[in-house]
Amino acid sequence: MRGEFCLDKSCCVILAAGEGKRMKSSIPKVLSPVLFEPMVGWVINSVINSKINDICVVTGYRHELVEDYVSKLSYNLETVIQKERKGTGHAVMTALSFLEKYAGGDALILGGDAPFVDKKTITKAYKAHKNSNNSATIISSRLENPVGYGRIVRDSDDYNVKAIVEESDASFGQRSIKEINSGAYWFKVDDLIKYLSLITNDTFQGEYYLTSIIKLMIDAGLRVDAFETSSCNVALGANDVCQLQHLNDIARNKVIDGMMENGVKIPCRDGVIIGKWVEVGSGTTILPGTILSGKTTIGKECIIGPNSQIIDSAVGDSAVVNQSYCKKVNIKSGEEIGPFASLKS
Repeated sequence: MRGEFCLDKSCCVILAAGEGKRMKSSIPKVLSPVLFEPMVGWVINSVINSKINDICVVTGYRHELVEDYVSKLSYNLETVIQKERKGTGHAVMTALSFLEKYAGGDALILGGDAPFVDKKTITKAYKAHKNSNNSATIISSRLENPVGYGRIVRDSDDYNVKAIVEESDASFGQRSIKEINSGAYWFKVDDLIKYLSLITNDTFQGEYYLTSIIKLMIDAGLRVDAFETSSCNVALGANDVCQLQHLNDIARNKVIDGMMENGVKIPCRDGVIIGKWVEVGSGTTILPGTILSGKTTIGKECIIGPNSQIIDSAVGDSAVVNQSYCKKVNIKSGEEIGPFASLKS
C-alpha cells in the first residue's frame, strides 16, 4: 500500500570521524555528552528506534575510543576508519563496501554530532522519500536564525529543490531563506554509489562533500527533494563547549517538562539534571541540586534532594533521599537516606 514502508530493509551510515578542535577536548567530538550520553549514542538510539538495524559508524580521530563505545552497546554495529578527514563525501566513500551490501535499497546518512534527530523525523522523511521515488531526500529544518547553515533553494514555480547553497556562497536574497540543510539525507543506494564515484575535491578546502552529490543528481535530472521536519532542533550540533551547553539545556528542559507532564513535582529547576534513561514515578518531588543519571528508577511519592546524586540505582515508593550520594544501590520503599550519606554497592 502506498505510504507504508519497511525500514528494516534500509541501512544507515553515521559520520563520526571529526576531531572537534574547538571543543578543546582529548576525546572525539561525537563522544561529547548530552545529559551524560555521548552525542553519537543519541543518534544510534534514534536509528535503532526507527527499526533500522544495519548501521555503519565512520570513525576517524581517536577511532579506538568511538569503537570501544560502540562495542559496548547492545547492538551489532559495523565501524570503518576514515584515515584522512577529507569531507563528508569522503567519509561516506569509506563505507562503500558496507553500502554495496544494500544495493537496490535505501541509505540514511546522519551526522554523529546532531543528537536530536529522532524516530519521527527519520520515518516521515523515509516515507516522503519512497512516496516521491526520490534519488535523494534532504532532511531540512526551518530556523529563525539560519546563520551558518546551507540554505535550501527551491524553484519558485514548482517548489522543487534547485540547490543547496552554503552561506559563504549565498546571495543576499538566498541568505534570507530560513529552510536549511540539516546534514541528514535519505539516498537510493544505487544512485549514491554511482555519484560518490563522480564527485571531486575541487573545493576551497580540497574536500569531497555530500552536497556535491546532490548537485550532480539535480544536474542529471534525478528527482531530489527536501523533507522539512517540524522540529527546529534536528539540525542542531555542537562545535564548541558553549554550543554543547546549549544542547544540554535543550535536552535537560525537555526531560524535566516530560517528567512534570507525568506528575513529577519539580518546584524549582535550579541544578536539577535528569538523564534520558531515568524513570520517576508520579507524585515524587525532585528538589534543587538533584542529579539523576544512568538506569536509575525512582518510585512514586518520593522526596529526592535537595543536593543529591543518584546513579544507576533503584528507589522504592515513598522513600526520602536528602543531601546524599547513591550509586548502584537499592533503596527500599519508605526508607530515609541522609542527610550527608554516601552509599555505593
